[in-house]
Amino acid sequence: MKIALLGYGRMGKAIEEIALDRNHEIILKIDLDTKNYDITLADIAIDFSTPTAAYSNIKNCIENGVPVVSGTTGWLDQYQEILALCDQYNGSFIAASNFSLGVNVFFELNQQLAKMMAKISHYEASIEEIHHIQKLDSPSGTAITLAEGIIKHTDKKDWTTDVTNSGKNIPIISKRVPEVPGTHKITYTSTVDTIEIKHTAHNRHGFALGAIIAAEWLIDKKGVYTMKDVLGI
Repeated sequence: MKIALLGYGRMGKAIEEIALDRNHEIILKIDLDTKNYDITLADIAIDFSTPTAAYSNIKNCIENGVPVVSGTTGWLDQYQEILALCDQYNGSFIAASNFSLGVNVFFELNQQLAKMMAKISHYEASIEEIHHIQKLDSPSGTAITLAEGIIKHTDKKDWTTDVTNSGKNIPIISKRVPEVPGTHKITYTSTVDTIEIKHTAHNRHGFALGAIIAAEWLIDKKGVYTMKDVLGI
């Protein structure tokens, strides 16, 4: 594949390394100050840019017939507009809050646990996420996806960062410390015991590999998909 990297920070560089190892070609490296590039040179684009740049990056790809995989979070208030564009231009698109294969298994495990815990009233759910200090959004998109998975199967109404006054909402605790790729923990606490599940990333390669696998899967398809489609789960 001829790949355009939309965003050339830490994730962009990790994706480049794995893409080259898998015999793909990086033909564009687009950063904040890159102007006047031709996205149609690429077979597919992988977007790990910024919340403010992601929408225009994805829109440009779809309008020019270039499939796009996006792992940028913090822009999803415009997601429905992208879906409409995909329909209008017969586009190809995958967005995920986390492309790690292990995290996507964790998403499914989280939902299965939520279904079981919904039947037991005396447990309270909470989420903790820890990332490196360069991460721009808080809470993480992955933590929000986990919260939405719990809300879908329980009587919880929403998520909140106000951990002192959560009520019917799921409290999300966000921590930023140096050199942590990403840790997410789901906790159910009662007066008698605690149940926890946790995913810990050891490096960025898991996220990068998942994005490349998603791009390889999407390249010959039309429509809007998720990592569940890619992994068949």
